[in-house]
Amino acid sequence: MQLSILTPTYNRGNLLERIYESLIKNSSYDLSFEWLIMDDGSTDNTKEIVNNFVKEKKINIKYFYQENQGKAIAINNLLNHAVGEFIIDCDSDDYFASNAFKIIKDKANILRNSNKLYAAVFLKCDMAGEVSGNKFKEDKYITTMFDLYFKDDVQGEKIILFKSDIRKKYRHELEKNEKFVTESRMYHKMDLKYRVVCFNLPLIIGDYRNDGYTKNISKVFIKNPLGYCRYFEEILNYFDLKNVKFNKRMYLIKHYILFSYLSKNNNIIKKIRGKFNKFLVALLYIPGYLFSWNYKRQYTKN
Repeated sequence: MQLSILTPTYNRGNLLERIYESLIKNSSYDLSFEWLIMDDGSTDNTKEIVNNFVKEKKINIKYFYQENQGKAIAINNLLNHAVGEFIIDCDSDDYFASNAFKIIKDKANILRNSNKLYAAVFLKCDMAGEVSGNKFKEDKYITTMFDLYFKDDVQGEKIILFKSDIRKKYRHELEKNEKFVTESRMYHKMDLKYRVVCFNLPLIIGDYRNDGYTKNISKVFIKNPLGYCRYFEEILNYFDLKNVKFNKRMYLIKHYILFSYLSKNNNIIKKIRGKFNKFLVALLYIPGYLFSWNYKRQYTKN
């Protein structure tokens, strides 16, 4: 088997050595892999650092450069160059656990032997060993990414190992000139046709950084509202919300209203299906818009 590791990076050359060293350690598990790096318009010494890795000839590295377009486009573009049987993303501020490739080798056949699965989902932990969010209810649990969050209430960032032949059929969909959209928008499109299998094993280690998307999510929302609006609209239109917890359903409605306001999306009640969903949007429309107005005022002045 061969694994393609996709890493988008922007001005984080000083962090790439952690991934590099973790890949060297994992190479002892005799798993063929390629590390694809997309430099998203960095102005630091990222290219020089990667070139030094390449010169050492310890692992297979492919470096690419693009004008700054954001993480989602960087991943989309790297996907065109990936040749592995499986694909996994690794952010520039993360790195692989010391036994990550052993775990991948052990679990790969479960994906190979099922045409109903598009990915295996693993845990992420911080440098102290604390799991991001919570664990899955059981190992080898087959479900969808949508159900994990909205029905099983699984929280925190998770690591996804994709079957390449399915992953390459999908892209992160961005709207107009936006640079970011939640990865879940793509996952949910895949959920409509396939399933995932979950394992309570950590593959990747990392902490959230002050310059990352997660720490600056409110500003990300303000700059990229249309993609998020479409994301929540798609959930309300295409997914069965029957067993979704009521608080999660309210979360969907409130965020649909928020991003409709931020993206100047009109006629929002008519654009979604289901009488109950329409009722909730109508009920929360005025308080939701007042909240959204204050939200935008608060985060655009900073």
